[in-house]
Amino acid sequence: MISFLRGTVAHVGLSTAVIDLNGAGMSVFATPQTLSHLKVGTEAKLFTSMIVREDSLTLFGFADDDEREVFDVLLSVSGVGPRLALAVLAVHEPEAIRVAAHTGDGKAFTKVPGIGPKVAGRIVLELAGKLVPHGTGTTTAPENAIKAEWKPQVVAAMTSLGWSEKDATVSIDKAMADSPELVDAGNVAQILRATLRWLGQDGARAGNRVGSRG
Repeated sequence: MISFLRGTVAHVGLSTAVIDLNGAGMSVFATPQTLSHLKVGTEAKLFTSMIVREDSLTLFGFADDDEREVFDVLLSVSGVGPRLALAVLAVHEPEAIRVAAHTGDGKAFTKVPGIGPKVAGRIVLELAGKLVPHGTGTTTAPENAIKAEWKPQVVAAMTSLGWSEKDATVSIDKAMADSPELVDAGNVAQILRATLRWLGQDGARAGNRVGSRG
């Protein structure tokens, strides 16, 4: 595993840079933001993540360890490869990605070229609990205020996965009737995951999902 590269910048392209390590040139894919800070002939340090395939070894470079961490977590989402994960980082700062994942904001991910509502919904679902904004506190708010914040976001995430707004709302209310602690916490990702789990256990998935076309 190559954790970082430190050397002289030999080349900067549209999507890659070449770092000269004592005469050996290492090609690294990076976001436009990271590449914009690299200057040919100057020394640079990039944190890296290596993707190993049967026919290739590819390095992806990042300005700091936080970017690399978010990149690696994005790769855990089914259907998200390194190029798409890098595209997410090209559009959003790491902290913005953490906030979107934590709050279930699927629309933030649809701003990335190549990500539609279904993929965005899957990203939010699979990142639940994996990315938490830095400095997240434990302050509480009145129940009505918490509900006003989380419910529209959970409904939006479910509609992006194929449910109608009406069915999503009913399902959320029924699922949360058994989970008051989740309502009090107001964590969008956890509520979404609990509602989808309730739908599967309840056997209502086939009847409620829009994709069934009943």
